[in-house]
Amino acid sequence: MATVVLVGTLDTKGVEYAWLHERLLGAGVDVLVVDTGVIGEPHFAADVPREEVARAAGTELAALRAQGDRGTAVTAMARGAAEVVARLHEAGRLHCVLAIGGSGGTSIATRAMRGLPLGIPKLMVSSMAAGDVSPYVGSTDITMMYSVVDIAGINTVSAPVLANAADAAAGMATGFAAGRRALRPADLAAGERPLVATSMAGVTTAGVDAARARLTELGYEVLVFHVSGAGGRTLESLAGQGLFAGVLDLTLSELADDLAGGILTAGPDRLTAAGRHGVPQVVSLGALDMVKFGPPDTLPAAMRDRHVLVHNPSITVVRTTAEECAELGRRIAAKLRAATGPAEVCVPLRGLSTLGGPGGPYHDPAADAALFGALRDGLRGSAVTVIDVDADINSASFGRAAADRMHRMITARAAAPA
Repeated sequence: MATVVLVGTLDTKGVEYAWLHERLLGAGVDVLVVDTGVIGEPHFAADVPREEVARAAGTELAALRAQGDRGTAVTAMARGAAEVVARLHEAGRLHCVLAIGGSGGTSIATRAMRGLPLGIPKLMVSSMAAGDVSPYVGSTDITMMYSVVDIAGINTVSAPVLANAADAAAGMATGFAAGRRALRPADLAAGERPLVATSMAGVTTAGVDAARARLTELGYEVLVFHVSGAGGRTLESLAGQGLFAGVLDLTLSELADDLAGGILTAGPDRLTAAGRHGVPQVVSLGALDMVKFGPPDTLPAAMRDRHVLVHNPSITVVRTTAEECAELGRRIAAKLRAATGPAEVCVPLRGLSTLGGPGGPYHDPAADAALFGALRDGLRGSAVTVIDVDADINSASFGRAAADRMHRMITARAAAPA
């Protein structure tokens, strides 16, 4: 029978977890409850009591209570819950994880969820889900569901929300128990077709699609990551786990956001994992002609006199300046010079995005030239090859050329003596 594991604090959310427990049993699945509470008494007995969770974290419940520090307790119980949940998965007793909570409960449960392989259903119902969920989700496949009201009793609003969550968890668990497998990095890397990662934004889709089609024709499976901040971090995480035969990193707008304060940054470590682990990489400069912010009324004052465009109701973009482009060129060069594996850069001479091509609102040859010049200067004397392509990044010829460079690099690596 499919089993849903409930992870939560049975002192502060015990009534709600008891309600979920009954709803799940009524849906025809088994339920295991892991109690991560510390201070108050549990509302009902858990299958894995809080004392066992604390011990899994290398401490004792009494010690956590004696310290009287909520932050320390949450951190410890999150660590213990992750260990308990991993054990249940390894024992074949977990087909879905479901949790509910506010900031503390969400931190504890999602820490446990992030430790599970991709493909295992993970559902977090949280009052935090309408805000920035990146600290909770990380680079995993956690599903965040907004609770609408706080997790504080069963009422007219919370009952249908929690019912939907329980029914979804039961359905996912049943489907997973029927034969789906978790996606472990080693299993993915050993698939029939070598994996290549590529990065894409809406403004580079046509070029990336052409590259993807060409790589598929050459026998690869291509995983596309949206450069949303989370997408870039996920690409970096998986590249660092040895998942990819190559990384075709065509869209680097997250670096522009990191430089200029945009909202879709992937952090300073973007464009480092493949190089650090010796993974062959072909890099381009897609969407470095813009920095992304939220709706127009959220645009920082310093950006309002710049070249601003409303990309969609949620995203406003600002054209990068020549000075910013030059700094981006220097940063990219420094990252690629540090690569321990083969690396090349394909430079799209005629434009970096749908907005930056000839005739586009962000077409700025001087700013692009500053980017190209600083990049070339930074890579001079290095082992990184720079290839100029007389096309814009969204042309089919550019995408195919970049894909062919990726293929040659991967096959050369495979043919090299061990």
